[in-house]
Amino acid sequence: MVVRVVRLGTPRAKNEGLRIGTVRRTPRGVPKSEFASQDWYDVWFPNLSPSAETVKLAQAAKTPAQWAAFAKKYRAEMAAPEHARTLDLLAALSHTADFSVGCYCENEAYCHRSVLRALLAERGAKFG
Repeated sequence: MVVRVVRLGTPRAKNEGLRIGTVRRTPRGVPKSEFASQDWYDVWFPNLSPSAETVKLAQAAKTPAQWAAFAKKYRAEMAAPEHARTLDLLAALSHTADFSVGCYCENEAYCHRSVLRALLAERGAKFG
């Protein structure tokens, strides 16, 4: 049993389990009834996405220092009790269930999911 960190909209891996969309917005032009069948996500959970203001920092980041500033702000957002409890829950579930979390960004290194991966790892999540 593991958690996977994925790019939404890509083909699902074998035994990927429930796909959770940790994005601020739903996919454009895709009917809600087709989110899962088109491999976007099964459940939309924007609670783990960066705030709109923080997303703008990530999109504008052109240097490692700017990316670090984004990561610091996103980490601060995820330190709020309601987000921290969610991260704790997902890390614990990764030991008993297969599921995935993801975002649309092409390059994980410059996507909030890289920070989300680190946050889950810090809580003992099991990755596949």
